[in-house]
Amino acid sequence: MQETILSVRDIRKYFPSGSQVVKAVDGVSFDVYRGETLGLVGESGCGKSTTGRMTIRLLDVTSGSVLYGGQDIATLKGADLRALRCHMQIIFQDPFSSLDPRKTIGDTIGRPLKVHRLAGRHERFERVLELMERVGLDPNWVNKYPHELDGGRRQRVGIARALAVNPEYIVCDEPVSALDVSIQAQVLNLLQDLQQEMGLTYLFISHDLSVVKHLSNRIAVMYLGKIVELARSEDLFASPAHPYTQALLSAIPIPSIGKKPQRILLQGDVPSPKNPPSGCRFHTRCPYATERCRSEEPCLREVQEGHHVACHLVK
Repeated sequence: MQETILSVRDIRKYFPSGSQVVKAVDGVSFDVYRGETLGLVGESGCGKSTTGRMTIRLLDVTSGSVLYGGQDIATLKGADLRALRCHMQIIFQDPFSSLDPRKTIGDTIGRPLKVHRLAGRHERFERVLELMERVGLDPNWVNKYPHELDGGRRQRVGIARALAVNPEYIVCDEPVSALDVSIQAQVLNLLQDLQQEMGLTYLFISHDLSVVKHLSNRIAVMYLGKIVELARSEDLFASPAHPYTQALLSAIPIPSIGKKPQRILLQGDVPSPKNPPSGCRFHTRCPYATERCRSEEPCLREVQEGHHVACHLVK
């Protein structure tokens, strides 16, 4: 029986936009198990980054609950919320804008230790050097500034900063999408090594299914603020059940000689989160949509062991 480290239940995030609201996340539920990597994928604007940030209280939920250690972190305030930061961290997408250009690499990595009063000046410096070496940075660069490093090294600084307080759970918000392909592989391998050595739990957010397949134990697929499919990584790639997942997987470039897999082309554009369609949100682009799909919203249900799908057509 796997231990649940984080339990997300029916979370929603609505942003005001004039006289309307943008329903960025609209009723998402999932569990994250200790020591696993849960991949969260979908098109740009589907709500995956917003979801990830709500799980660590970088964004407040509009409604719903996020349970960590049996406590709803959505209600934490003050010192209790501050203490939570030692257990949860984030690695941001852009390795340049997420670092303060006025701070040295040493100051950036050591800042969480200072904020949480976890070490004195000497101990903090020693810890910074240790973290730099652990993520593959030359300790002699401790007094360099972010602009003096390339993108891959800057992202390693972001990883070291996230590790400084010894967290259990880390949100990886598209941490390699801004990097060159060769550097992506190095950073992904580093994240895997750190997970094995430190027992870390990841929520790995990406639009790149190949990257998510390489790293994740389970994968959740989002569309327009909802999770439409959740399954073990190997099951999702072997037998995708939701039409949207099937279309996403068909778009992955596969080097091959001879006949290539057929590409599933979706018609139309993604609807606006200000005015999502009634019923199934995917029905406006789904080639198999029925009248029931247009009027009745499907729930995320288990169709096979560990395989959950939100689709009326899947038995």
